Amino acid sequence: MPELTRRRRLLILAICCLSLLIVGLDNTVVNVALPAIRTDLHAESSGLQWVVDAYTLVLAALLMLSGSTADRIGRRRTFQTGLVLFVLGSLLCSIAPGLGWLIAFRAVQAIGGSMLNPVAMSIITNTFTDPRERAQAIGVWGGVVGISMALGPVVGGLLVDTAGWRSIFWMNIPVGLAALALTAVYVPESRALRARRLDPVGQLLVVALLGSLTYTIIEGPGQGWTSPAILTLGCVAAASLGGFLVWERRREEPLIDLRFFRSIPFAAATAIAVCAFAALGGFLFLNTLYLQEVRGYSPVVAGLWTLPMAALTLVCAPLSGRIVGRTGPRLPLLVAGATMTASGLLLTTLTADSSTALLLASYALFGLGFGMVNAPITNAAVSGMPRDRAGVAAAVASTSRQVGQSLGVAVIGTVAVSAVVGPFATGFPAASHAAWWITAGCGVAVLLLGIISTTRWAGHTAADVAARLNPDHRKAPVRT
Repeated sequence: MPELTRRRRLLILAICCLSLLIVGLDNTVVNVALPAIRTDLHAESSGLQWVVDAYTLVLAALLMLSGSTADRIGRRRTFQTGLVLFVLGSLLCSIAPGLGWLIAFRAVQAIGGSMLNPVAMSIITNTFTDPRERAQAIGVWGGVVGISMALGPVVGGLLVDTAGWRSIFWMNIPVGLAALALTAVYVPESRALRARRLDPVGQLLVVALLGSLTYTIIEGPGQGWTSPAILTLGCVAAASLGGFLVWERRREEPLIDLRFFRSIPFAAATAIAVCAFAALGGFLFLNTLYLQEVRGYSPVVAGLWTLPMAALTLVCAPLSGRIVGRTGPRLPLLVAGATMTASGLLLTTLTADSSTALLLASYALFGLGFGMVNAPITNAAVSGMPRDRAGVAAAVASTSRQVGQSLGVAVIGTVAVSAVVGPFATGFPAASHAAWWITAGCGVAVLLLGIISTTRWAGHTAADVAARLNPDHRKAPVRT
């Protein structure tokens, strides 16, 4: 790819961030619409979990395939295909006649979304070749992830209150079409120097693992943990995981190169992404039900209650990117882990009439922590990796985010909803306490992993992995 001017590079970054914004918004904007969807489509709580998880699960399952496909057939072509499918899926969601159709169309959205995030990151890493400039671009990217997630409840509340829940999908259409046109004009085509082989067996095992595990968690309380279907799917999940690990070790060009995980910063970033986004998924799901169905707030008021979270994420996400670019990821990760833990602990005391101070403080703390955590995740995923592996490494980080969010909605949501005793509006606050303890535990995990992954020893493991993946790579510790 020929050298591009700085202005052109920044424009490409903006286009990629635009696609990330609508995918990230769609991850969270639907949460505030869940009570309206429940009423309109007569959905049970497990059905609402599937509305969220159908999207995040398909994203998680296909991100790796999309990244390798883009390396093979062209990143711009794959990116444009993803935009078309995402816009089409959004349109179909807005006219879904029933819950089953809505869940299916959310999956169509996610197929398109899976072609956007990892491919856009690959475009960015191949556009910004200077290491410092690339770190800054990745910081902006990580900031947009946090911003899009935080704005979802506020934007969703305004749309649901003014135009109904179907309107949350309309906003994707003009933005997606604009990104499609800008991509055709300004983003050059690029491919990997040597495209990796596809891994259909590994891909099927990932789909089987994520689908069966999530179904088991969500439907287990309703069908019974010892029912034949739940036991069978639990065994499928375990067998799929074991089969995947064995198969990938034997592949010359695996779907996920397990050698990546010998890098402590990379492995820790993957685990941090799962924990942080599990906390986010559970946080948004529980707060939507609490604010609207326990406190009785309208969607727009419920969205406005989360403004402290959104505002602090807006401020802290780009700040975190700059800190990572200048001094490394340790400080943002420590702040993120401590504040997310504190937020979860405050919410373990939740009641139907909890004070305004408690709610606003917990939302602000969570927003601060979530804003700080994204840039370190993305930076650790691609730092030290050869450029032709950057797309795969970024896809692993993106997959971890989606897996975390899916598990958060499934596990945290199931723990809270299944423990409700009596009428939902009065029984939910007490039932949610165990779920908030899980959220606090996720924050503790982020804190501990942040400490471990930023040691000198961890930096040497990253350098060792980079040298193994690319023998010509200069063996030097990655900055921590």
